[in-house]
Amino acid sequence: MRAPLLVLLPPSEAKTPGGTMRAGVGTFDEALEDDRRQVIVALIRTLNESTTRRQELLLNARGPLLERALEATRRLADDRVPRLAAWQRYSGVVWSHLGPSSLAPTLRRRILIPSSLYGVTTAEDRIADFRLKMNVGVAPLGTMATYWRPRVTSVLAAHAKRSTFVNLLPLEHEAAIDMDELTRTRRVVRVQFIDGVGGTTVGHDAKAVKGILARTVLIEGLGALSNFEWQGWRSVSVDHEIQIVSPEQRASEGWVTKRKKA
Repeated sequence: MRAPLLVLLPPSEAKTPGGTMRAGVGTFDEALEDDRRQVIVALIRTLNESTTRRQELLLNARGPLLERALEATRRLADDRVPRLAAWQRYSGVVWSHLGPSSLAPTLRRRILIPSSLYGVTTAEDRIADFRLKMNVGVAPLGTMATYWRPRVTSVLAAHAKRSTFVNLLPLEHEAAIDMDELTRTRRVVRVQFIDGVGGTTVGHDAKAVKGILARTVLIEGLGALSNFEWQGWRSVSVDHEIQIVSPEQRASEGWVTKRKKA
């Protein structure tokens, strides 16, 4: 039996508040419980010792959003905090275009999300409200990506068995995984989103197409990458990776053709 395809997808900074106290066991809870506790303890200590400006930088928030983030972080010290499934918690552009509510739970469990607080979860795992970027440093742990890198790589390798990963991560979250190590024993298909002149692109449209692509691959399988097209964005195979090229004026048919032949 073929192992299921797994999609690596980033979290979103935009999150739905609230949740319930309902208990639930996450996919990686046992493997990462102690590591997560270390992050929570170090983060709370750092925030308590920081100026307001330092808190703003750590949590990438100001004003009411900072107050919400501080309160949510302090509540993490108590395990009984309101939680939502990750697919309900994350509310950014990628996730709204993914349309996770209409995906079967079995498909949502195949979405793996690197997390600065949790290390990695599936989209079905229940998580608290939090704010913390992967490239932020928290003493004495270092940056979250550096801290999580060996731990996340290990649990992903154990979890994946013979599965293929489709990597839709930006560099910030990809840094939490040793891709060289992972690709020694697993197939990893890297996908980049290109602005038409060879540079990677971000922003609303790139995030939207990322959500659409993740949904398409989960439902249709790996073959969907070779002929993907949505609102002018289209896939191109270049140097052992998939590039999703934007419909910008500079992404001319001549550029795409040249890249295909390269």
